[in-house]
Amino acid sequence: MNTYTKRAILFLLVAILLLAACGGSAPETQPIAVEQPGENGHGLPPISTYDETADVGDTGVYEEYEVVTTEEYDSASEAAPSTSIEPLPPVATAAPETVIVPRPAITPSAMFFEEYGVNPYILTGVDNLSTFSLDVDTGSYNVARRYLQDGLMPPPESVRVEEFVNSFDQGYQIPPNTAFAVYADGAPSPFHTDGTYFLRIGVQGYETSEEVRPSANLVFVIDVSGSMAQENRLGLVKQSLEILVDRMRADDTIAIVVYGSDARVVLAPTNGSDRRTIMRAINGLETEGSTNLEAGLLLGYQMANLAYKADGINRVILASDGVANVGSTSADDIAAQIRGYADSGIQLTTIGFGLGNYNDVMMEQLADQGDGNYGYIDTLEEAQDLFVDNIMSTLQVIGLDAKIQVEFDRNVVQQYRLIGYENRAIADEDFRNDTIDAAEFGAGHTAAAIYAVQLVPGAQGRIATVNLRWQDPDTRVVKEINGVFTTDNLSTSFDSAPLHYQLAVVVSQYAELLRHSYWVEGFNMRDLQIRAERLASQMNNEDVWELAGLISYSQ
Repeated sequence: MNTYTKRAILFLLVAILLLAACGGSAPETQPIAVEQPGENGHGLPPISTYDETADVGDTGVYEEYEVVTTEEYDSASEAAPSTSIEPLPPVATAAPETVIVPRPAITPSAMFFEEYGVNPYILTGVDNLSTFSLDVDTGSYNVARRYLQDGLMPPPESVRVEEFVNSFDQGYQIPPNTAFAVYADGAPSPFHTDGTYFLRIGVQGYETSEEVRPSANLVFVIDVSGSMAQENRLGLVKQSLEILVDRMRADDTIAIVVYGSDARVVLAPTNGSDRRTIMRAINGLETEGSTNLEAGLLLGYQMANLAYKADGINRVILASDGVANVGSTSADDIAAQIRGYADSGIQLTTIGFGLGNYNDVMMEQLADQGDGNYGYIDTLEEAQDLFVDNIMSTLQVIGLDAKIQVEFDRNVVQQYRLIGYENRAIADEDFRNDTIDAAEFGAGHTAAAIYAVQLVPGAQGRIATVNLRWQDPDTRVVKEINGVFTTDNLSTSFDSAPLHYQLAVVVSQYAELLRHSYWVEGFNMRDLQIRAERLASQMNNEDVWELAGLISYSQ
């Protein structure tokens, strides 16, 4: 064997090992638009903003960014691989064993959800604009998981597709020296034979460290009514809050309000370093009385307002099963009373506990009106994820009233359908109406939306322009960026698309099946399970293995 042959064999072996290390998949998606760098008070240089008085013409496009395709990015930026071979991590070959913990049976009649319908296909010749408020909530997926692990199918009306999709990592890189990045990718549907493509539109917020975050004024509003004694819900609340308290600093303040038949303060604003006093108050909580959510929440906001930090984080954290049976019991009425506090800079996080006697509608709508986010905790692992792994996105706001508008090109796209976000729709003409309330975006948050589109036969070129608009929480300056996605940016097949894209599509279609969507004819849970198991193995990801297990329970 000559020297050249030996070198060729060595090169081939190295290439095979490198391919195996990468999972053999396409590189992840690159941004189609980023906010320009600048000084914004969050450790970034000054950010340029668009001119409100500029003449934008009919398209409403303020600035276009060059689309960087995966191939261009790779050839321009990747260095030659090293010939030194590092040991590869073990690859999962089978799903980890799922342990189902016995829990009290869910009583469906005591559960409250709301049906928002399913978005239809829309002809671009009729309306080529799709506008909605971003959503970073994850409660719907966690509630469905709890149902399935208890051996029950979740009610179709409990399923919100966007919250399923946003429960999983989208694989977006955070570009350096930018505040927001917009992503887009797409591929042919593996479940349809009518030319359907799935597009994923995503937004990634910048990250910041705990060390440099502003000091926090936190008020816990804790439901101690009799229903919180079920399943040791109050016990899990205490454990969850202990995790959060461990992350507080000396310049933070923490207060606790509880409510049963009435509301009262059990801990006045206390420095975060005084852990003993805080934990004494938390450990002393016991269930009592009925459920006056209105009184508890309003007292919590009053406490947060009195301890307001002008240059800090001001947040009320509601821990409850969402039930209200004393005082006002309407989600709309209570939400209307907290809107003024949200407008004045106090955000709300709602965290749901327990099922069987649970009001999902109340918890989601309060979070929406409180410029906050809604999560659901039924294990300590979920508490760890919310209060440790994602603490900055839980606490620090980097964008208010965040809205997306996708402008489809009528010459390329025949029709489109936004999958999910039914209760987040915004009138197209209100995209630049800054009096319209939209979503809060936390540090490091990711939000993604899936579209099903059908293209004009043989058409090439721009598929869509994606516009992101938000308000800076510190300066209240409105900002907007956009990027263009074309047919050249589509993957040639579903399997050649980025793995995180494939996962987002599978998750969206799982949610569609669970909510009995009209648009999932022709495939079933078994088809999705095959895809999910393949992705779990390729990504070596426990969350994806869990998804595959849930899909198997759903058959």
